[in-house]
Amino acid sequence: MTQKHNHLIVRADIGWCPKEEDLNKISDWIRALIKKIDMKLLAGPYTTYVNEKGNKGMTSVAIIETSHIALHIWDESNPGLMQLDVYSCADFLPNDVFNQVNLMFKTIKMEYKFLDREKELVEVNL
Repeated sequence: MTQKHNHLIVRADIGWCPKEEDLNKISDWIRALIKKIDMKLLAGPYTTYVNEKGNKGMTSVAIIETSHIALHIWDESNPGLMQLDVYSCADFLPNDVFNQVNLMFKTIKMEYKFLDREKELVEVNL
């Protein structure tokens, strides 16, 4: 495998926000995302709900063989706010990530940056 340094950063306004009782649903979604982008799960996902006013929402992280995935969702605003990082030293298709986000979270608006971080931060156009 030729090592890559791909970093997908997603910011999305979402119509469906998980609540505290959805911890397993989010962990399952992270596992499905990892499978969809053809990665191998090494640890996690570790998913928790923060119940602090002004910072309420879900956080989940997973260690994949080639790096990590981190998901944060704040549910106090309408629409909710999602921030997602997928970093991998292997190739993956950002559109696979976008499709998984859209299916689960009823995306209203999505922005992203896809970076090649091998030698410097270079934005990759899709």
